[in-house]
Amino acid sequence: QNEKELQDVVKQQEEKMLQLIDKSGEVTRLKGEVSQLKRSLQRAETEAKVLWEEMRRQEPKVDAAYVQERVLLRQEVDKLRLLLLEKEDENLLLSDKY
Repeated sequence: QNEKELQDVVKQQEEKMLQLIDKSGEVTRLKGEVSQLKRSLQRAETEAKVLWEEMRRQEPKVDAAYVQERVLLRQEVDKLRLLLLEKEDENLLLSDKY
């Protein structure tokens, strides 16, 4: 009976270790995704700043396509910011578990 209990405990420990390995892989993947999102956000913010500066210089002759492009970039920045916040929340939840 002691041997059976010991085998059960060992099996449970093995299962827990496999779960931790799976979770650590997920955390690593999410960290990579967050890093990529941060880079994308930074690029989009830079593009938006450049466009804003151009808009200021060209006030009298602003064309619709230019303004639309600027709006689309701003939307992309906002979308990336939201994705980043969601991933940071996921990471916090995962790190709180461990």
